[in-house]
Amino acid sequence: MGAAENQPFGGDMAGLAALIGRAAPDGRKPPVERWNPPFCGDIDMAIDRAGQWHYMGTPIGREALVRLFASVLKRDADAYFLVTPVEKVGIRVADVPFLAVEMHAAGDGDGRTLTLRTNVGDVVEAGPEHRLRFVIEEGSGGLVPYVHVRAGLEARFTRALAQEAAELVEEGPDGRLGIRAGGVFHPLPKGAMGEA
Repeated sequence: MGAAENQPFGGDMAGLAALIGRAAPDGRKPPVERWNPPFCGDIDMAIDRAGQWHYMGTPIGREALVRLFASVLKRDADAYFLVTPVEKVGIRVADVPFLAVEMHAAGDGDGRTLTLRTNVGDVVEAGPEHRLRFVIEEGSGGLVPYVHVRAGLEARFTRALAQEAAELVEEGPDGRLGIRAGGVFHPLPKGAMGEA
């Protein structure tokens, strides 16, 4: 192994990208849920509420680089880490790491499929493994939808997508409001959308 291969995460961003690239050389998502390397400290990387990734205070503009980092993102409890088989570093996440930016709904009621695409290229179908959850936003009282993407990582719907999702809200079997998708009823919190 050369010196670059032994360089820890604390090095520059290009070194970090190269290390991650070696962890998943065929381009598939690496099995981060099976990796439990030692913690090597925090790095100055953050994901803001708008889904923008930053390194040392500067936005990361290369989409391919953001997708690469997103592929090795792991959540443990309420903390987020970039991991490889040999290293784990902490990063800051303002809300959740991803945004749901596109949605396709087909069918209705229990037969509805709801497919979502994230800003980092994940495509998921809402259902038992990709649950929707909703939060009433403090201050505005607006409803913020989220979808589980993988291994505890979620995507928040963009405002435009949240408005599209609001059109799918219907009454559930127990009288609560929610969205049916993937054979599952995803309930809204009590008091959402003026519900008594």
